[in-house]
Amino acid sequence: MKMVTAVIKPFKLDDVRSALSEVGVQGITVTEVQGFGRQKGHTELYRGAEYVVDFLPKVKLEIAVTDDRVEAVVEAIAQSANTDRIGDGKIFVHALEQVVRIRTGETNADALS
Repeated sequence: MKMVTAVIKPFKLDDVRSALSEVGVQGITVTEVQGFGRQKGHTELYRGAEYVVDFLPKVKLEIAVTDDRVEAVVEAIAQSANTDRIGDGKIFVHALEQVVRIRTGETNADALS
């Protein structure tokens, strides 16, 4: 099993969610986060004063999947989140040792479906 974590631009969330549904993902966790990469923030003008925005708003998705579905999930995220502009985000894939569905006690792959 794997945990796929993606950090994407907020306005791409609906597109990514639709793409994940098409490849059979049944559940995701979404968190609003802030960060920066190569963009390193930017300056904005507010009421005549210029200020630096160091951290940009992003959305973090976490999806637990079986090993055989990892490539489809990564591909769906990469294609649907792509704008061909800097700051599109990143996808991380980590090993997932154990999953337990609290309500039923099901474990691992059974808990993911």
